[in-house]
Amino acid sequence: MTNDYLTIASEIRELENLLAAIPEGNMIERMSLESRLESARAALAGLPQQVAPKARLTFRGKPVFGSHGIAADFGGKAAGAFSDAFAAVAAGLSEGLHYMGPIPNRDKNQLLITGTAIGSFGFEFELPAQEPSLFPEAEKAQEAMAKIEALFRLAAEGSDDEVAEVIEEVHPRAVRKVHDFLELLVQQQAWCGLEFADRFFRYADYEQIKASCERLKDENIQETEETYRGEFQGVLPAGRTFEFRLADQAGLIRGKVDLSIDDPDVLNREWLHKPVTVKLNVMQVGQGRPRYTLMTLDDLSV
Repeated sequence: MTNDYLTIASEIRELENLLAAIPEGNMIERMSLESRLESARAALAGLPQQVAPKARLTFRGKPVFGSHGIAADFGGKAAGAFSDAFAAVAAGLSEGLHYMGPIPNRDKNQLLITGTAIGSFGFEFELPAQEPSLFPEAEKAQEAMAKIEALFRLAAEGSDDEVAEVIEEVHPRAVRKVHDFLELLVQQQAWCGLEFADRFFRYADYEQIKASCERLKDENIQETEETYRGEFQGVLPAGRTFEFRLADQAGLIRGKVDLSIDDPDVLNREWLHKPVTVKLNVMQVGQGRPRYTLMTLDDLSV
């Protein structure tokens, strides 16, 4: 079905480009193309629709009355906070999330409540549709939901380094939104479970979600800027990783090149094995190891 979609979508785009190049007054020349375009659009509309993936978020605790219902005020706030977290994580994975300003593509990353989820009580969410295109990307919506499940699980059961690895992938600001959701539940003496695809995690009790919330708060995720003197030993452009040998002390820093730097290989071409001062973003979760990121080439100087 996806191949058919791509073929017809390609034909539609080509016909639209051809028509755009033909003056409106050339009616005879346009008629054949317009007829073909109408037929292609009809064929596209007739293809089976993709089934949107769904996630189930259930709650337990003080605001939940078994499988019968949930306090309306809590349910509305919890659904909204979870939707905010999802939109932020999706934006972080799409490389468009910054520390300040509106969350990008929020309207395209809206969750749709399609039903109630029984197990305790909760909601069934339909993920945003990801239409096939001529340049298909990874399913960011599904990846975002998987990352939220991973954050829930690792904050409860994983190591500080495992938590830090997910934070690096989704952006600290997105993690704050996940923390805000957990904090709302903690304030209301509730906990939750999330089921998506082949993933399922449910907090065992109130104490476990409270501890997870503490691990994801700002005070436990330290971010600083630190300056080092040394030499780049090498950069892997595809993996966006670097090695930097320190000049004033024994040691080697391994870190990442931020996505805002379009061409990481420029470090190999212009900065390799040259004495340089570099400013790095340093992120550390709890007692985990520090993680270093070069945010911009402006942070380099001779």
